[in-house]
Amino acid sequence: MRLLIVAASTEWPNMKREILSWVLVLTAVLAFRSFAFASYYIPSESMAPNLLVGDRIVVSKWAYGFGPYNTEFFDLPLEQRVLARPLSRGDIAVFKLPRDNETDYIKRIIGLPGDEIQFRGGVAFINGEMITRLRIDDFVWAGPEGRQQRAARFEETLPDGRRYVTLDWGIGSRADDFGPATVPEGHYFAVGDHRDNSLDSRFSKASGVGFVPARNLVGRAEAILWSWSGEAEWSSPVTWLNAFRGNRAVSALH
Repeated sequence: MRLLIVAASTEWPNMKREILSWVLVLTAVLAFRSFAFASYYIPSESMAPNLLVGDRIVVSKWAYGFGPYNTEFFDLPLEQRVLARPLSRGDIAVFKLPRDNETDYIKRIIGLPGDEIQFRGGVAFINGEMITRLRIDDFVWAGPEGRQQRAARFEETLPDGRRYVTLDWGIGSRADDFGPATVPEGHYFAVGDHRDNSLDSRFSKASGVGFVPARNLVGRAEAILWSWSGEAEWSSPVTWLNAFRGNRAVSALH
């Protein structure tokens, strides 16, 4: 009996050290995902052609400071962002949908607090100045169930010179005309790069996104880690290579 007691007293400190080690590892992982970087899967085509369904992106959570939705498993009791940093026009940002403060959305920020935003025939205006659009070649991609889709592609240039590419199916979308509307203080105006296939700030908070409160920001999209086309069958490893979009892997979004 004495030998059993001695053995137990020797094992307990080792067990405590093991438990403490795991607690520290889990705490470090949680802190990293909450305050440094996290990855997100792209489930829709609203940010095509820059982000496609199947892309896995990395988001820097510290880019705009820290708010109530930076943590992974619980919300911080913050009304305003701590160590807040300003967004730049053209940033691709992840935020919580203002309607429910739970759903993760990703859009491009084109309107800052105080900006007047308007769309006429699908063309955006910021403070009365038209965003320059240069028509380039069409974008062709495989949509749901492998159906081929085609859309006109435009290179847009913001007033500060920042450039990115958007898609447009042509005049006729219900969001082609909007505003003018002034972005309230402490809010942002977010739109999808696939302009005719995006529920964004051009739609009211009740039915879409509305203006995005600064407190709802989660972080800035930095890069695509890897991408899968969705054609893979898990039971057939041979299809994995065909589904992997190697040309999109490890590519910056800025």
